[in-house]
Amino acid sequence: MTPAGVSGSDIAVVGGGVIGAACARAAAQRGLHVTLFAPGPDPAAASAASAGLLAAQIESADQRLLPLAVRGRDLYADLAASLKDTTGTDIGFQPIGIATFAFDETQAETLWEVVAEQRQAGLRCDWLERADLDEQWPGVAPEAWGALYATEDGCLDPAALTAALLTDARRLGVRVSRESVQRVLTVGGRVMGVTSGSTSTPAGQIVIAAGAWSPLVEGLPRPLLVEPMRGQLIAIDWPPGFPSAVFYHGHGYMLPRGSEAILGSTMEHVGFDARTTEAGLSEIRRSTARLCPAIAQAPVRRSWAGLRPVTPDGLPILGADPNIAGLWYATGHGRNGILLAGITGEIIGDLVASGQTDIDIGGLSITRFAADQLRAER
Repeated sequence: MTPAGVSGSDIAVVGGGVIGAACARAAAQRGLHVTLFAPGPDPAAASAASAGLLAAQIESADQRLLPLAVRGRDLYADLAASLKDTTGTDIGFQPIGIATFAFDETQAETLWEVVAEQRQAGLRCDWLERADLDEQWPGVAPEAWGALYATEDGCLDPAALTAALLTDARRLGVRVSRESVQRVLTVGGRVMGVTSGSTSTPAGQIVIAAGAWSPLVEGLPRPLLVEPMRGQLIAIDWPPGFPSAVFYHGHGYMLPRGSEAILGSTMEHVGFDARTTEAGLSEIRRSTARLCPAIAQAPVRRSWAGLRPVTPDGLPILGADPNIAGLWYATGHGRNGILLAGITGEIIGDLVASGQTDIDIGGLSITRFAADQLRAER
């Protein structure tokens, strides 16, 4: 039931990064009136600092995430074309595959098992022997025994994606406010709106999509177990004559973006400190030089860092609050924010429009942390 004075089609999306922009755009596509609160751009935010990996088959170590990750990756072929058509922006979508390497026998056995499991699940996944690597990418990872090659994974330009989603959201009628939301307003077990500074904005539904800053929004009915994790990155020139590809091992990776190679990344619990460090950048240089020795001495064009929103189990928080009607969560995407942005928008768009989605998000509810929250409160 819609509260008096508040239109049921009024949606407030809190957070103007890639997740918030995707949610606002999807809600507007369904004919809803949307206000997107996007106080940024904040250079520390995950969207601005992401590498843009679409590593559905590489990074989905938790099998609960794999189906959603693959579906999210596969959405980008159509989304890239649609955004190019409506906004003129090329989001740099490159479905060029990702190779993740094994540097000893144990790693090789583990990756071979993953190859077998993914093939059994109907996914395209290859095992490349050392000779295959030498033929496809001469000089790559000379110490590697072999590699898992997810041929349908890839990468895109996250800044271009975020900008295109915001532009398309505006085209669809989304009102973008540069104010920062301080509090969610609730009455009688349902949302009424948000406050930003001295202004209150009525809303029949609210989407919390502020990444690592989501727990700072006041008035939420429960703690949000999301914290920032710093990831540092480096840009260098792409090695002359080297084939375009994405290489990966552990937390280290190398991907192409225009004439550059993007190198990452670190995983650091340092609160909201988004500075780069000599130690972090040195770690990236060591790990990526192991993947491609040709870049070992390449000068750094620039370096930067961002804050990923991570949850205790590494999975995003998606869906309804169980106690407050009209309150939805779309946060905690960690390293997979770009990969899951498009599909998250579709999920939230369905939920705010009809209250249901055909995508299985049962394991991503905020209620899975209830026991942890009770222990913390005690």
